[in-house]
Amino acid sequence: MKPSLKSFLGVYALIGLVNITAARGPNEEVSKMEKAFVAKDFSNLIGTPGFSDTLLTNHFKLYQGYVANTNTLLEKMAGLIGEGREKTPEFAEMKRRFGWEFNGMRLHEYFFANLGGKSLLTATDPLHDKLAKVFGSVENWQRDFKAAASMRGIGWVILYQDTLTGHLFNTWINEHDVGHPAGANPLLVMDVFEHAFITDYQLDRARYIEAFFAAINWAEVGKRVK
Repeated sequence: MKPSLKSFLGVYALIGLVNITAARGPNEEVSKMEKAFVAKDFSNLIGTPGFSDTLLTNHFKLYQGYVANTNTLLEKMAGLIGEGREKTPEFAEMKRRFGWEFNGMRLHEYFFANLGGKSLLTATDPLHDKLAKVFGSVENWQRDFKAAASMRGIGWVILYQDTLTGHLFNTWINEHDVGHPAGANPLLVMDVFEHAFITDYQLDRARYIEAFFAAINWAEVGKRVK
């Protein structure tokens, strides 16, 4: 019995549907990854003394760009994997770029979250004694941190806690994805890229540093101690 045109078209359509579904599979997985990370809302910082609304709004947009780029890289790398192109130069460069975008996202989240405070670190704060024990005094720690923040160049200054020993130390990070001490836990993060202060302070970084210290949310920093 010869197959009818109707049955032939039915089989052809079924094959086409299978092919479309198979092709759509990786894309469906990619779509799930498109919002692997969602930009956090830091609008509560608007009105923080020492930080103009314009500065903060522009900084939020910059941060949101890192979130978007992180998701885009995940999407594109998943697409290349789905196409069997994971050994291509395109995949390699995206994989190398991922650390820059992800850390740019996460460091800004740490930075914004440890702003908005209205009180100084007090002797009753558990972190006060930890800093004094390691640096000799809280004042010594502050001088060390501010000295790092005053160095020429752009980057980040981070108070880290070694998760193995509990030791505390300040570190200068030049690039988002380079120089982070392995296994260390960031407690206090300060952005010293020029976009973090130039709108309000031009090149007067010293005034920005003082504004930052006056706005530290020590309660948030304390939550990060392990």
